[in-house]
Amino acid sequence: MNKPLNIDDALFHKLVNFYTENYHLPPLAAKIYAYLIFDFDMQGFSFEELVDVLKASKSSVSCSLQLLLQNEHITVLNKIDERKRYFILNPDYVKIRFSSLIEKLYKELDILEDLKALKKNESNDEKNNIYINKLDIYIDLLNSNINSFSETIKKLYQ
Repeated sequence: MNKPLNIDDALFHKLVNFYTENYHLPPLAAKIYAYLIFDFDMQGFSFEELVDVLKASKSSVSCSLQLLLQNEHITVLNKIDERKRYFILNPDYVKIRFSSLIEKLYKELDILEDLKALKKNESNDEKNNIYINKLDIYIDLLNSNINSFSETIKKLYQ
């Protein structure tokens, strides 16, 4: 059995709030995820250990783990000499997250390009040209973010 992690309480609560607010995780799932962030050695924690550390019911922990597994926030580590499953952060989660963001940005970029083409065919007045220029600025921003995320993925997973 792993011993409980030595975690900074203030940072733990800051992480829980962040994942609750920004990833829309339920509070217990956010606590599990935040707790696993402090598992720097990636040894993982069994279901029973998480129930014990978080002082939550087995059914609540089970539901939260299922949610985190479905969303690919965490993964299961099976140790050779044990039948227990150990839960760790998904080492590919950043890649999955950024790839998803890139996909969404490409979809938005496609829509903006269609909108720009439509506006170019409308008229050539000043108001229309200002709108097209603003679209171009936004399109440049999306392309820049796509390139930045792609480069980050490349650097992290080479």
